[in-house]
Amino acid sequence: MELTSIRSPRVKAARRLTKRAFRDRDRAFLAEGPQAVREALALDDVVLEVFATAEAEARHGEIVEAAALKGVPVVRASGEVMADLAQTVTPQGLLAVCRFVHVPLSEALSETASLVAILAHVRDPGNAGTVLRTADAAGADAVVFTDASVDPYNGKCVRASAGSLFHLPVVTGVPVAGAVRELRERGLRVLAADGSGTATLDDVDLDGPTAWLFGNEAWGLPPELLALSDEVVRVPIYGRAESLNLATAAAVCLYASARVQHSS
Repeated sequence: MELTSIRSPRVKAARRLTKRAFRDRDRAFLAEGPQAVREALALDDVVLEVFATAEAEARHGEIVEAAALKGVPVVRASGEVMADLAQTVTPQGLLAVCRFVHVPLSEALSETASLVAILAHVRDPGNAGTVLRTADAAGADAVVFTDASVDPYNGKCVRASAGSLFHLPVVTGVPVAGAVRELRERGLRVLAADGSGTATLDDVDLDGPTAWLFGNEAWGLPPELLALSDEVVRVPIYGRAESLNLATAAAVCLYASARVQHSS
């Protein structure tokens, strides 16, 4: 039977997860699109239910089968219902209701952790999701969303992560100072990425466990957060651009560390 009413209690319960207050209360969020749903289903006890249009079921039969094998209910939804639930202009017909996946910082860090990204006061969900995806691609051990940063379960952040939210440990809600202290206690050197740095990526020694601290898109890292780091590092600008945006700068820094770590 196809679910056709946007007034259905099931639809209303899912739709309210577009609001952070309800996500926090229910400890659940929406993952939209086949890539996100596929990666969420690869984890145990994360997906609560899947909404799928008939067209999406036919196109992505392996995802529907994976849900069935895990005992996850698959709700056939009309195009109108999917459009009501989705947060994209052109929905792809698949959407999962998922449990929160973040973990405490103490659990996120293994004894061999060597690369971590810390987001401090990062507010743009698209940037945050892109940094998460980049950290995953660079082989990072964890991404820390500090207490003043965007919610990683924001729909735009989840989509921008392209499934990486489900690949590596994500930490939320910790103060920057507390995160830096614990990372340093675990043997990681903390480098702040900021245009005010006297050292550049060409100068700094990246051979060793490293946590990169990234700041707000508009104003970067304030002095009190720069003071928490072991060194402030800037990405060299060889052309005429004034600066790099957050996601690009994070990619350059994370891959600079990854290249050194994987070549040693």
